[in-house]
Amino acid sequence: MAGLPTPAGDERQTLINFLAFQQDAFAAVAHGLTDEQARSTPSVSALSVGGLIKHVTAVQAGWVSRAVAAPGFPPRDTRPMAEQMAEHEDQLTMRDDEKLGDLLDALRAQNTETLRVFAELDLDALVPVPHEVPWFPSDIDHWSVRWVGMHIIEELSRHAGHADIIRESIDRATMYELLAAEEEWPETDFIKRWRPAVR
Repeated sequence: MAGLPTPAGDERQTLINFLAFQQDAFAAVAHGLTDEQARSTPSVSALSVGGLIKHVTAVQAGWVSRAVAAPGFPPRDTRPMAEQMAEHEDQLTMRDDEKLGDLLDALRAQNTETLRVFAELDLDALVPVPHEVPWFPSDIDHWSVRWVGMHIIEELSRHAGHADIIRESIDRATMYELLAAEEEWPETDFIKRWRPAVR
């Protein structure tokens, strides 16, 4: 896990490297947390680190399924809307019966699948826009697989920022010291590895 995305010589590998970098942010932000801390909501937001990890796992799965199904749509969810909304709410919450390690394992598996798909699909392939979703554009009929990849990067980076603030609210840990601890970087005058607070 690097401190910056690895440079690449072509567009596809650049897209993959930026995806991988944003994916890695969630393992770093969770470094050293207990299950209790991962499900805590210490900021004004109702979000937790664990809930965000669940959410970005589901977000990637949803958008990857759209890219894979192109030029058609993925299978339609025929469940009642109340059931779909309940599942969405659950995606944003780390329940008492869930373990951080299990959520991270699920995220890592989805990360691998996301990177595999974007390594293989035609980036110019057309992904249809579902017009029944009110926040999706009504004046275009298709995105490209390339756009979907960039949108996943956007989603991951937005939520990584949320996770950074929540983690800092838990124990004041910040990203680079967490990366240093996760990757066992050599310590310098300007970066030290995160260590649990001594009680």
